[in-house]
Amino acid sequence: MNAYLITIATLICINAIVACGLNVIVGFAGQISLGHAAFFGIGAYSAALLATKAGLSFWAALPLVVVITALIGLLLGLPSLRVKEDFLAITTIGINFIVEAIFLYIPFFGGALGIGGIPRIMLFGVRLKGLTFFLLCLFFLLLVLAFCWWFSRSWGGLACFALREEESAAASMGISPVRFKLLAFVIGTAMAGLGGALYAHYIRFISATDFSFPVSVLLLSIVVLGGMGTLWGPVVGAVILGALPEVFRPLVDYRFLFYMLLLLLMIRYQPAGLLGEGSMVHRVFSLLLPEGKK
Repeated sequence: MNAYLITIATLICINAIVACGLNVIVGFAGQISLGHAAFFGIGAYSAALLATKAGLSFWAALPLVVVITALIGLLLGLPSLRVKEDFLAITTIGINFIVEAIFLYIPFFGGALGIGGIPRIMLFGVRLKGLTFFLLCLFFLLLVLAFCWWFSRSWGGLACFALREEESAAASMGISPVRFKLLAFVIGTAMAGLGGALYAHYIRFISATDFSFPVSVLLLSIVVLGGMGTLWGPVVGAVILGALPEVFRPLVDYRFLFYMLLLLLMIRYQPAGLLGEGSMVHRVFSLLLPEGKK
């Protein structure tokens, strides 16, 4: 049972890292993205290929994985800037299906058989697995959260918030929509690449179906449930949606239907999520805190 719980906790940490990247794109910059699993997969496949074909260790390959994912995010983010709202959502969905098809049908990426034999991460001569791998993922999650906290208070983060609230007014004040939307897209995809590298070395076998469109729906559900644009929202969402399938194990075959329904309900009745401004949790804490500390 302990090993089982550690496995669930490790996957929750990885999903939270990837969801933090999506939160930068959706929550900070206000861009719709329904294809974030594609960049999750790009990070995983990059790490797997660098480990199995190039023979690089996780630590040597990790900077390359993050850079590769960020550069592909930059290239794919450029055409996405020409469309908005519904058309942007359709574009990102298309990106997800195209990337999945590339992994599935090109033999270099293992095709339908995927990529196996991915080595475990070594640290000071010790193979990381179980609790030690979870602690490594937790460490990276804290680094990502620290970066998101810093970015939300930097000029780039404030510019993204301004574009999210009112793009035309922000542009009239000299904030470049193209520059800062691309910045958010690059940061978000780089975080997805980090999560993908951890996932590949943890599962040690990956295939195209691991990064299909339903995974993008799950990641967006995590962000929406926790609270878009909040620091801890992706973590809270990842914990809840990571634990619920284990609690309701008989309904596991319908989990993606549940995610879709949850996403629709949250958008309709609680668009700020659990931790966003104006949410039920936010209102409760506002009532409990003294007036001077609100």
